Amino acid sequence: MKLIEVTNKPLAKKFIKVAHLVYKDDPHWVCPLDSMINAVFNPKKNIFYAHGDAIRWILVNDKDELIGRVAAFVNEKKAYNFDQPTGGMGFFECIDDEDAAFLMFDKCIEWLKEKGMKAIDGPINFGENDNFWGLLVEGFMHPSFGMNYHLPYYKKFFENYGFESYFEQVTNHLDLTVPFPEKFWKIADWIRKKPAYDFRHLQLRQSDKFIDDLKIIYDTAWQYHENFTPISRIDLQESFNQAKAIIDEEFVWFVYNNDKPIAFLVMFPDANQILKRFKGKMHLINKLRFVLLAKMKTMTRTRITIMGVVPKFQKSGVESGIFWHMDKVMKKKPHYTEVEMSWVGDFNPKMQAIHHAVGGKFAKKHITYRKLFSGENIGKRSTVIPRNTKEKG
Repeated sequence: MKLIEVTNKPLAKKFIKVAHLVYKDDPHWVCPLDSMINAVFNPKKNIFYAHGDAIRWILVNDKDELIGRVAAFVNEKKAYNFDQPTGGMGFFECIDDEDAAFLMFDKCIEWLKEKGMKAIDGPINFGENDNFWGLLVEGFMHPSFGMNYHLPYYKKFFENYGFESYFEQVTNHLDLTVPFPEKFWKIADWIRKKPAYDFRHLQLRQSDKFIDDLKIIYDTAWQYHENFTPISRIDLQESFNQAKAIIDEEFVWFVYNNDKPIAFLVMFPDANQILKRFKGKMHLINKLRFVLLAKMKTMTRTRITIMGVVPKFQKSGVESGIFWHMDKVMKKKPHYTEVEMSWVGDFNPKMQAIHHAVGGKFAKKHITYRKLFSGENIGKRSTVIPRNTKEKG
């Protein structure tokens, strides 16, 4: 077997091709867009290169046949916020061959050691955690846009190599054909009638204001998360530009208290329900096909990618108010029958409680693994977000 660093376009195409070979017989896999994968490793498109570095390899057997791929990266803004400098690996795909998997893990660690790292997390993304994050270990079903999908045997690779669970990521599904719990509506009714609160959905013509408001809420709401760093305004703008084609203004909500932004929810139609047909390609014809299929109401599921409430207003009922408005929107669009709420970490019990309160049912689980290069056990898992952040805010 031989590892080859991806350094040119032909090798980048082979990096993409590996996944097609591994999942060729899997009916659930949805090929991520080639452009999305390539953008992760393009310093001109991925702002994480401004404070980090990444590398990727393909793996071939003795016949020069593709059998695997992997990437490693260092995000310097986050790497040094742990007990030990911690890098990452991701975009791992491999045939069912433990020796091949271990060879790729070894290479990632070798490179990360050269960068001064002492631990590795994976599989993660060289970017924000709303895309390509965690190893799928339960719920091998059609993945929503941006969510990792893997084969069941990958789990044994990670755990046999010595990776340990650092945190679990649970995805719940909400059946829109089932009414919300009555208690939930009473809270929503109470909060939405208070004059100090204002619920507004996104308006694309005022996108700059909403992006600024999202940053304010995010940086305040996430301050008690382990390894927190303020989100980049440039990164938010780039994410907005990339998602603009599938944004529905009424799927993105903000809450204001006396005109100050205090909460938001971001939801998108599940583009994977259309993209599955395209096999990773988004050329002009497929762009036209996408528009046509979207008009034909092919997308019947949405994905909530992120939700945040500043600490002072947590447990005040604003979450219920957001879902009250969302429910009204979805009733106008009955072809949507399911919402995927993905994902919430086991370190975030408050958000888990919200998922259960609205009637979410378990659908799938991912694991973010960690391994210390010293060979010791990781000792502790990701820090649980305290339930009393309202008082701290």
